[in-house]
Amino acid sequence: MIKSELVLRIAEQNPHLYQRDVENIVNAILDTIADALSQGDRVELRGFGAFSVKRREARRGRNPRTGAAVAVAEKAIPVFKTGKEMRLRLNAAGIGADDKVEAAAS
Repeated sequence: MIKSELVLRIAEQNPHLYQRDVENIVNAILDTIADALSQGDRVELRGFGAFSVKRREARRGRNPRTGAAVAVAEKAIPVFKTGKEMRLRLNAAGIGADDKVEAAAS
């Protein structure tokens, strides 16, 4: 699902709201999460999951084409960890179970 599909689904579930208002609300939520992460804060949505920032140290990498050593700068990586309720919901729905069965059969 992409953001526009999310906006449409929320607008359908809430016919008293205009689609542009729903889009503004979704953008405000996502912007607030992004702003908090950019300040190094952790964002936790109970039952859904937690967003945090993980730092990756600077390191020496290799160019796969030439094999030459390359300096890789320090990076900040956004991380999402699902909440307990979300994991239980996904497992109860059997999401991902078919993928494992097909991979084992191959």
